[in-house]
Amino acid sequence: MKQFTYTIKDELGVHARPAGLLVKLAKKYSSKVTLEKNGKTCDMRKLMAVMGLGIKQGETITVTVEGEDETVAAEEIAAFLNENV
Repeated sequence: MKQFTYTIKDELGVHARPAGLLVKLAKKYSSKVTLEKNGKTCDMRKLMAVMGLGIKQGETITVTVEGEDETVAAEEIAAFLNENV
């Protein structure tokens, strides 16, 4: 299992475009990818669940990746977050 935290920098938070791209990225991997904010957890493969967390600028999220390709998945998701949100 790989886990990391990330603090959102984008002034709009995780809005529709980056949420959609995150879901698309998570679907690339066979590993289970979950997103957690303030004790609420969701499957990162489900757009409405990710949007439902209402992630805003300055909030910290925790990403957990568990499965065969967890190392690559965690690295690529972390890179995406750093570049886009």
